[in-house]
Amino acid sequence: MTRRYYIATAAVLIPASLRSAVRGKEVMYVGGTAQGVPEATEGELDTSDPKVLRFTSKKGNFEVIYESITSIEYGQKAGRRLGVALTITVWALFSKKRKHFLTLGFKDADDKPQGVVLELPKGTPKSIITIVEARSGRKCEYESEEARKHVHG
Repeated sequence: MTRRYYIATAAVLIPASLRSAVRGKEVMYVGGTAQGVPEATEGELDTSDPKVLRFTSKKGNFEVIYESITSIEYGQKAGRRLGVALTITVWALFSKKRKHFLTLGFKDADDKPQGVVLELPKGTPKSIITIVEARSGRKCEYESEEARKHVHG
């Protein structure tokens, strides 16, 4: 069978919400340790609280206390150094759209390492990273120079 057949088959089998990049204000929780939130859940990211970053969706919610953040990473891949088993599933391989992944490492109330990977919509990484850096006191690490240029111009 041809490569084109495999890609076409994957496009039919993979839900549309996973094939395309997020749009508008939607943020996708790609994966991580958030309890009660399924992978590939789209929702909204609320940065209005100066102490807590909130992800809300119809399928579940989670919060990250800025003060508990231990690492911030941004790039085309999800969390290359995060000590949590996070991977981008096969759907990412078939997408030609540029994806914007923000990976946050943090400690929970029991001082255990946690992590979340979020796919951000185009045009929002700079403002979200700026807010998370300012409130957490941590600097973002970039996957590549291209990722840094995308955010900082």
